[in-house]
Amino acid sequence: MRTLGTSGPAVGPVGLGCMGMSWAYGASERDDQQSVSVLHRALDLGVTLIDTADVYGPFLNEELVGRGLEGRRDEAFLATKVGLVFTEGRMVRDGRPEYVREAIDASLERLRTDRVDLYQLHRVDEAVPLEETWGALSELVTAGKVRYLGLSEVDVAQLEAAHAIHPVTTVQSELSLWTRDALTDVLPWCQGHGVGFLPFSPLGRGFLTGTVTTGSFGSEDFRAHNPRFTQEAMASNEAIVAGVQAVAARHEATAAQVALAWLLTLGDNVVPIPGTKKVAYLEQNAAAAGLVLTAQDLSELAALPAPVGARY
Repeated sequence: MRTLGTSGPAVGPVGLGCMGMSWAYGASERDDQQSVSVLHRALDLGVTLIDTADVYGPFLNEELVGRGLEGRRDEAFLATKVGLVFTEGRMVRDGRPEYVREAIDASLERLRTDRVDLYQLHRVDEAVPLEETWGALSELVTAGKVRYLGLSEVDVAQLEAAHAIHPVTTVQSELSLWTRDALTDVLPWCQGHGVGFLPFSPLGRGFLTGTVTTGSFGSEDFRAHNPRFTQEAMASNEAIVAGVQAVAARHEATAAQVALAWLLTLGDNVVPIPGTKKVAYLEQNAAAAGLVLTAQDLSELAALPAPVGARY
């Protein structure tokens, strides 16, 4: 188990991101029964941090997670998010206090629960003072609807502003062997302030597994339009995968397990949340917590080249 921050809740060392079960990576290929099996197996394995968001779908993912956790709710540390909405076919930010208060009640209904363990501000709304949004979120803790609060994709100044009003329990940002931006400032801030860090896309949106190939994305898969997944970028980024696979071969492990094990070496406050729709991959990801990387491994991984292509 790992503690999210100095005195925060204890969760399994590897979590489960649920977005891809019903959104972003080919919604038409969803298999809800299979995803429920993944959720159940996750709890069996001690993968207790279950992460979703109201915007995934929208709403479909929370409904799926709610069904999957029914009867086993108390075994999970349930995390969801607020602050992104679809309007006229595009995603926009909404940090208005009145929206936050409405959104939590809707999420609780979809999730079939009376409280959310971790409620995260998905993105800061630049049109609304962060202090107002965070103040509204803190009211939800007082009301007993939320246990802990977190932020996603923020900078240190925003963390300082929020933390001064109500304790930040977690920060969720992209971090992996091909996206290391958070290593310079946000992760050190978290470690210095006793805050948990939840890396999303810890497997590089699947690329670090070595199983993603050019032209393998359907029209509903957002990677088909992502700069890092163009034919040219993927050809250049293969060098990163090759380096990870070389380390994996020495341990008779998968590339995904190496990528997750590397994240776990960054601090006891780090809990990656890889997503999957397959029980077999879930089991492999969970087993990464037992993989011990050597000094040579870490040196080789640190020397991997920077990725080609922007994140979005």
